[in-house]
Amino acid sequence: MGEGDGYAGRILRVDLSSGSTSDLSTYDYCDDYVGGRGIAARIYWDEVSPGAGAFDAENRLIFITGPLAGVAGLAGSRWQVCGKSPATNPEVFCYSNLGGRWGAKLKFAGYDGIVVQGKAEAPVYLLIDEGKAELKDASHLWGKGAAQVRKIIKGELGNNVSVVATGIAGENGVIFSSLLADDDSSGSSGFGAVMGTKKIKAIAVRGKQKLAVADPDRLQELKRYIREIGVGSPVTMVMSPDARPFVCYGCAVGCLRSVYKASSGKSGKVMCQSGVFYQSRPPQDFAQPRGKVLTATEWDEVAFTANRLCDDYGLDTNSLEVMINWLTSCFQEGILSDEETGLPLSEVGSLGFIETLVKTIASREGFGDTLARGSIYAAGEVGGGAREILGGLTIRAGQDTAYDPRMYITNSLLYAMEPRQPIQQLHEIFNPVLSWLLWTYKLEGTYASGDVIRAMARRFWGSEEAADFSTYDGKALAVKKIQDRQYAQECMILCNFAWPMMLVDNSDDHVGDPAVASKVFSAVTGRDVDEEGLCEIGEKVFNLQRGIHAREGLGGRESDNLPDIFYTQPLQSDHFNPGCLVPGKDGEPISRLGEVVDKGEFERMKDEYYELRGWDAASGLQRKSQLEALGLADIADVLARDQLII
Repeated sequence: MGEGDGYAGRILRVDLSSGSTSDLSTYDYCDDYVGGRGIAARIYWDEVSPGAGAFDAENRLIFITGPLAGVAGLAGSRWQVCGKSPATNPEVFCYSNLGGRWGAKLKFAGYDGIVVQGKAEAPVYLLIDEGKAELKDASHLWGKGAAQVRKIIKGELGNNVSVVATGIAGENGVIFSSLLADDDSSGSSGFGAVMGTKKIKAIAVRGKQKLAVADPDRLQELKRYIREIGVGSPVTMVMSPDARPFVCYGCAVGCLRSVYKASSGKSGKVMCQSGVFYQSRPPQDFAQPRGKVLTATEWDEVAFTANRLCDDYGLDTNSLEVMINWLTSCFQEGILSDEETGLPLSEVGSLGFIETLVKTIASREGFGDTLARGSIYAAGEVGGGAREILGGLTIRAGQDTAYDPRMYITNSLLYAMEPRQPIQQLHEIFNPVLSWLLWTYKLEGTYASGDVIRAMARRFWGSEEAADFSTYDGKALAVKKIQDRQYAQECMILCNFAWPMMLVDNSDDHVGDPAVASKVFSAVTGRDVDEEGLCEIGEKVFNLQRGIHAREGLGGRESDNLPDIFYTQPLQSDHFNPGCLVPGKDGEPISRLGEVVDKGEFERMKDEYYELRGWDAASGLQRKSQLEALGLADIADVLARDQLII
């Protein structure tokens, strides 16, 4: 590999303790791990000891792209931030996936990634300008919001610089603090707090380096094919008439990302959960100023303002939504009050409440200091039934229960295997099922019938049984296939709204070709890799992450589980799918309302899954021979020495 393979060729190392910078070669890693999650996991394994804490100087904060970043027309310019997360329990290696254009701009600035280590004595920010790196004083940026910092740096350096920053919550070590980059791309897993405790306020990048690919003619053919088959998201975001579509750099298909402009003149991204997290119930269910009911337009303004507050202060809206729902239930049950917390819990839903809550948590004032440690910690501190209330609201890292495993059986194992909400994997189940649901409602232009879904399941999930949500059969194989494919995508890095191309508009059976991603990868990098080979790369990286987690105390059969409430509390109505309808046998609609995850069937599914992985079924531990076969012999040796492998 070399010139004309999609890589910039360098990874920047920044030692904040010494103030020094140096370069690593991307080519020391990319043959085995491609990019993205793969390279980040390998660097982390090599450099971070299991006992290091998320806020220790030894922790690495790794900003990383893939070989497709900066290549237009592929939806491949997403980027990741990886390291030990303060938001997980226990603290383990974790990840965050962001869109927009910052990742592509890093590549244009001459680097595939950045490894940040150590701690600065005083606030700094990093500037990478045309391949040259410099740490600069950030004392004038400290104490300011992430969006404000972005504006200040652009004002100083020009609008052609791209910025990622942490907010006040990150400075104060709020464990679920987020990052904010250009185009309002945000990243979770508490990495805003890791930036803050390292005293690096922002990273600004600028450059014009041209990227060359191995086979530009073949790549153009593939782009043309992608356009012709018609791949798109089954849903679009419609927040208000003032919202307009927005696409990330190099997008192939477009999705539900849009920009909203408020009456105040402020504008910003609205997308998915972050765009509607303060709209999870109808406006009439919320407290407003006495005697006043907000119009739909006024409520849009409140929801947008809530989103912007979280982005600027640096709070993960997913974790905050769980926290708000928990606080509301505790208030209704008489467990918490306005007086005890110093929060206007009686006014949840108002602009005043969200402003007070965000500022109190970000500054860690009063009860905000308890909340800053996350919902799980806060529930333990409050006691009196607070833990039980939280149990049904979160599965991993204080994030919500999106695409509930009681409804989508496959997701029970996807959730159980990850330290955080594995949203890319969950989407591979939810997106085609949503298309099927729209077809059952006879929405004009839909085509995802039961026959189409079963054909798709055969091709992408390994069997028709995988698309029958009345049974646990076929789900273990589907999980392995989804994980291997998604980990490969997290190395390239492809957007999961566009990839894998499971359902398409223009083909005889409306089922996409899972081999397209490997063809694109080969055209860009020059590596001759087919669909099976690409999935083997994903399997290798998945096993590497599993090994990291085993070393950090998260691994084995007991860790691969769900909170007890999902085995005992029946499923209630779902926000996206009130009837909890999913495909059953032969694609016929069935309702999962009132269902739980069957513990016995779940354990049986785990047995089958471990066998498919080549792991020990009794313990859930990896086998040394399997890791060696995947090219991870050195990882296997360390795990064997520590008796963390069979």
